[in-house]
Amino acid sequence: MEYTAAQRLDRLPETNFHRRMAGMIGLGLFFDAFDLYMASGIMPALTASGWSNMQSNAHFASAGAFGALIGAFMAGWLGDRFGRKFTFQFNLALFGITSLAAAFAPDMTWLIILRFVMGIGLGAEIVVGYATISEFVPPSTRGKWGAILFFLATAALLISNLVAYFVIPNLGWRWMFGIAGIGSLAVWIMRARMPESPRWLERVGRQAEAKRIVDEIEFEVMKETGQPLPPPKPARTDTQSKFSTAHLFKPPILRSTLLGIVLNVVALSTLYGFIIWLPTFLVKQGLAVQASLGHTALISVGGLVGVVLAGSFTDKWSRKKWIVATAFVTAALGYAYANAGTLEVTTAVGIVMIASFYFGSTMGFSTYVPELFPTELRLRGTGISSVAGRAASIVAPQAVTALFAFNGVNAVVYTVIGLLLFQAVFVVLFGYETTRRSLDEQFVGAQ
Repeated sequence: MEYTAAQRLDRLPETNFHRRMAGMIGLGLFFDAFDLYMASGIMPALTASGWSNMQSNAHFASAGAFGALIGAFMAGWLGDRFGRKFTFQFNLALFGITSLAAAFAPDMTWLIILRFVMGIGLGAEIVVGYATISEFVPPSTRGKWGAILFFLATAALLISNLVAYFVIPNLGWRWMFGIAGIGSLAVWIMRARMPESPRWLERVGRQAEAKRIVDEIEFEVMKETGQPLPPPKPARTDTQSKFSTAHLFKPPILRSTLLGIVLNVVALSTLYGFIIWLPTFLVKQGLAVQASLGHTALISVGGLVGVVLAGSFTDKWSRKKWIVATAFVTAALGYAYANAGTLEVTTAVGIVMIASFYFGSTMGFSTYVPELFPTELRLRGTGISSVAGRAASIVAPQAVTALFAFNGVNAVVYTVIGLLLFQAVFVVLFGYETTRRSLDEQFVGAQ
């Protein structure tokens, strides 16, 4: 009997093959996030050196954001049309080469242009990374592997701050771009032997190539374990279904598209519309300016704690229910944080709140959203969801200033709480249960 790539991959035990795949994808996501986060250290250095000013810095930041939005959209189309591996290598080379070029930029205008092109690669990497790992790992631990990638991306915030602290004062800002570029291109070389997704190959009619790759994976797994492989489970996916981009905007897949958009918009609106403004809110409420330094560390530590917890628990209970529960918890903690009376209470509540936010975001970004779409639309669906979230992240800071002018911190807090509660209700009503289920299972017979 001939089994599908999905049946054969889903029954494999975890081995060094899965760890190697996660390492190659995760390192790319790490340097993607490193490149993104290092801008916060580079912009003050540009201003202090007389190379730039506040207006140029704003153009620099906006260029990266708009590039990432375009990259997220492009990655979806490229990944589903030309394959996961091609898209991985293309976007990694793009932001690696432009990062190196930025280290030699002759003036601020060129640096802004290069940041835009860099942003295209940065936005694409996130879309492809989480979707690809989901197509290789067993369903029973898919959430854990997604969380591992999310941890590496989140850790880049702390690492980039530490590197900037030592490098920029001693060597200058150009070295930050050089480090990001060299690291990215090193990962590009490492990924040269990464296999293409057999699930995708099968869906585009390249069955022989898919079979050869799965044969090689199975041989490696059996050699490592010294045990015969368990028999594949009966198929619950339909490899004959053919979906086009239009299916993303009509039932039944429209439901997945709307879920992906809601999860991305709420998460990034909360991040850029509330969490990064927390130190400012505290100062406005009369706390010392120095507290903002402590809250930068709080965001890093609380976020990493949330990601680690998500990796430990995401496969042990329904991901759908976890996302709903943490939305309610984060909303309640956000209210408590904004109304805490002392720095001690604010700090304690803040750590838990940020951990809760990253707990839910890890499950949503790294695992749940890619699970919502059929294989031949997975990157396009994830990409469209990411584009919506990035658009929200561009609008959120302006929305915060308007809300704050209208009714202070409370207007911002209640808006974010409303978004989180809306997400919880939306996922309750329309969310799929994907935990421990084979990819594409909910789309059997759907056309």
